[in-house]
Amino acid sequence: MQKQKEPAAQAAGAPQPALRCPAAETAASRCPIFPGIEILYDDVHAQKCPVRQSSDGNILEITHCCEGRIERAFREEFCYLSPGDLSIALDADLGGDAYFPLAHYRGIRIRINLDRAPRCLSCFLDDVEVSPQALARKFCSGSSCFIARSNESIAHIFSELYNVPDSIRKGYFKVKILELLLFLSAMPVETAETRQHIVSRAQVALAKAVCTYLTAHMDSRIPLEQLSAHFHVSGTQIKTSFRLVYGVSLYAYMRRQKMESAALMLRDTERSVLEIAGCFGYDNGSKFSKAFKDILGVTPAAYRHRARTGEPLPAPPSPENAAG
Repeated sequence: MQKQKEPAAQAAGAPQPALRCPAAETAASRCPIFPGIEILYDDVHAQKCPVRQSSDGNILEITHCCEGRIERAFREEFCYLSPGDLSIALDADLGGDAYFPLAHYRGIRIRINLDRAPRCLSCFLDDVEVSPQALARKFCSGSSCFIARSNESIAHIFSELYNVPDSIRKGYFKVKILELLLFLSAMPVETAETRQHIVSRAQVALAKAVCTYLTAHMDSRIPLEQLSAHFHVSGTQIKTSFRLVYGVSLYAYMRRQKMESAALMLRDTERSVLEIAGCFGYDNGSKFSKAFKDILGVTPAAYRHRARTGEPLPAPPSPENAAG
């Protein structure tokens, strides 16, 4: 069988200009793989950024979360992915902006233009009898989307896509994309965990309002009862909504925010450790030091010394692993 050739301008593995979000450490590098099929790498250190690519046609988007957490608007609700999660949705059903609750995210998106992609991928490799259009009907029928937790097969396919040597990038991407699409063609739709990842607009609004309120009062320790009275909802509603959106408890999230803000003060000001502790609601230096070390991996004094002398800092635990 004669294999279909790619247009020269769309050579597989040739990185395209990155999509960048102004005033944020965010980039999405693009690599065309086959006609109508491309892979995008998202590396985000911000809470909000546009992710929709300017394109014509009917787009199927496959998203894999490697690190952090991502929120996408899906019709009248919101869906969330944590490390290892996979989603499949039509681009038309997704919002143009993405929200990253932990201000940290690494992931991959495979975008398939259903109007331009071949009807069957066997034109690239014999026996790969996979139709992108059939995948869209399978996973997105009835205006739905598909979300699944990681399993060994998904983890294997995607883990090898995050670190690809430049010398084999062009061919490797082709092989792995065909492998992924072939795997999805045999994946039972019944494995979906979509409802567990979908959150209502009211829950999202409450969680983000609570986050904004707590961030504005980082110098205080605010009990759940006070939050409940302020927002006129039960404590259970607050805790449930916050964890659904941010993936961690509200106090684990705020402790990280406080310690990361304290780290900036240790680096950029001459205030004592005890003064900085007080700025974030700690009146006990030892408790502050323990919380700081739990999040940043070193004591406040050691962090200040290393930050100012240029010594390397230990890699802190990831937000999702350090959360309680």
